[in-house]
Amino acid sequence: MHSLTALPVYGLVIFFAIVLGIEAGRRVGNRHLAQDPDGARQGVGAIEGAVFGLLALLIAFTFSGAASRLDQRRALIVAETNAMGTAWLRLDLLPASEQPALRQAFRDYVDARIEYYRDLREDVLDETAHDRANNLQQTIWKRTVAALQQMPTPTLGTPVLQAQNEMIDITTTRAVAHETHPPLIIYLMLVTMTLISALLIGYGMAGTKRRNWLHSLGYAAVMVCVLYVILDFEYPRFGVIRIDYFDKIMLDLRASMN
Repeated sequence: MHSLTALPVYGLVIFFAIVLGIEAGRRVGNRHLAQDPDGARQGVGAIEGAVFGLLALLIAFTFSGAASRLDQRRALIVAETNAMGTAWLRLDLLPASEQPALRQAFRDYVDARIEYYRDLREDVLDETAHDRANNLQQTIWKRTVAALQQMPTPTLGTPVLQAQNEMIDITTTRAVAHETHPPLIIYLMLVTMTLISALLIGYGMAGTKRRNWLHSLGYAAVMVCVLYVILDFEYPRFGVIRIDYFDKIMLDLRASMN
């Protein structure tokens, strides 16, 4: 989704579209009842069952997938923080003369990663923090390799490189997880099925003397809330459901490096 800040507007548009769809279905139903009172509703139940069943299935799968991806993103924050903490501790294996510069580079790297996710906005990434973090990765790696060459037995420092390799790899995993979402067609299908269901609901309400606004507005509100919650799960740094508080463990790690 490319305009997350406009979600409230989209929600209102979908809300009124559902209400209008129910009203349109009701008018069509009233016309059919006037033309054929006995046969207007024949076979409608089977169609309604198929449409509402498919809509429920789409919502269930989309909601389940969004919740699963949210848990994965939380786990990756913990995994990256643990990888950073391990790599930081293993710097003790390097020569003492090389540690101060490497530790400062580590502090700068953690700051860059925190800044990158703190300033993340929709599709506009903080390229400055991203590039800075990548450059610091290379700096840390090269300085570590140079420090190992000064050791009497360089192989003793292999765990340092292993920890740093894991720390670097997890950044790619997090970047991919951040960009992993269902295809746009899934959301369009959800909205389309919702509008079709609104037409069928209106058709089923035909024949009543008064419009039942409570049911119409209630259904529209429920469906908009469901769609919003699904998107909230998918983009947990922009809505009500957020993972920002998980960044606290990385902030705690950074504080421990002082």
